[in-house]
Amino acid sequence: MTVPFVDLNRQYLRHKEELDAAIAQVLSETAFISGRHVAQFESDFAHWLGSSHVIGCANGTDAIEILLDAFGVGPGDEVIVPAMTWISTAEAVGTRGAKPVFVDVDETWTMDPLRIEERITVRTKGIIPVHLYGCPADMPRIMDIAERNGLFVLEDCAQAHGATFYGQKVGTWGNAASFSFYPGKNLGAYGDAGAMVTNDSAIAHQARLIANHGQPAKHTHVIEGRNSRLDGLQGAILSVKLNHLETWTTERQVHAREYDRELFNSGLRLPVRPPKRSSVHHLYVIEHDNRNALRSRLSSAGIQTAIHYPHALPSMSCYSEWNASAKTNFPVATAMSERIVSLPMFPELTSKERDHVIQKLLIG
Repeated sequence: MTVPFVDLNRQYLRHKEELDAAIAQVLSETAFISGRHVAQFESDFAHWLGSSHVIGCANGTDAIEILLDAFGVGPGDEVIVPAMTWISTAEAVGTRGAKPVFVDVDETWTMDPLRIEERITVRTKGIIPVHLYGCPADMPRIMDIAERNGLFVLEDCAQAHGATFYGQKVGTWGNAASFSFYPGKNLGAYGDAGAMVTNDSAIAHQARLIANHGQPAKHTHVIEGRNSRLDGLQGAILSVKLNHLETWTTERQVHAREYDRELFNSGLRLPVRPPKRSSVHHLYVIEHDNRNALRSRLSSAGIQTAIHYPHALPSMSCYSEWNASAKTNFPVATAMSERIVSLPMFPELTSKERDHVIQKLLIG
């Protein structure tokens, strides 16, 4: 048996009729840039989240960068980010001319609130918690720290569409949030796509302005902005997919519960999800003492795996000033980077495929 890490074609075939009709509608209207399909998705997603404003953009990285610009982050500023995440979170800070300041993660693999305040300086402007692998960061504690220190909070929700803390969706806790709709995400487009979310009308206005060449109306440029727009095809596709996201999330959670139950006494380190936090399981990640051997054994059994991510950010050469202290100052992120393995996880994964993964894990 071959078990893919993810199979996007299965999802397409499952909803082919709806998706093909949505794409055909965009083509027939030649509504390729912005337009009603994008506006409809922005409205639908805002309603689904319970947020006042959603602004579509070209990708998740752009979403973080534009929101940082809207918050006025620039040279000389510092923004606190987790030591374990995809580079976009920190990269967006650096490309604004500001400095990403790393904080270790805790047992949930999200930003450790106990380590945040020791990193705050007079230059700190904000915090970017990442809801890594689909598990919410500790937003109540992070918001308390931010409010006491006069900092903004920008949630990176790239892997956590629909995850909740105390029943409240991620993306609605902070001052703003970024989403990625990269094809492999829980809510994925058929190309690059992203969105910015906020309840702050001033931030929403500025973000939309920046993303559209600084123009509130065509040929009227009030600032120098950039070109980062969600296109009509992606808007239409995402509107169709949003209607199925709750079902897909439930299916992911079923797979995760079975992994949890069957692997509980396996000796593997399984994901930690505290009470009141509902993960959407973008990834199901385990830790193993000999990752390479495990992956090789699973591969021999036809099981695809991945690593998210093989390096903690402070250990990367692009953040050389942090390299010497990476293992000492970020022990959890460093240790997990050497041990983590992502198992097959997607809604259309069959129970037979999942049980094959479990069986092969239990062998060793």
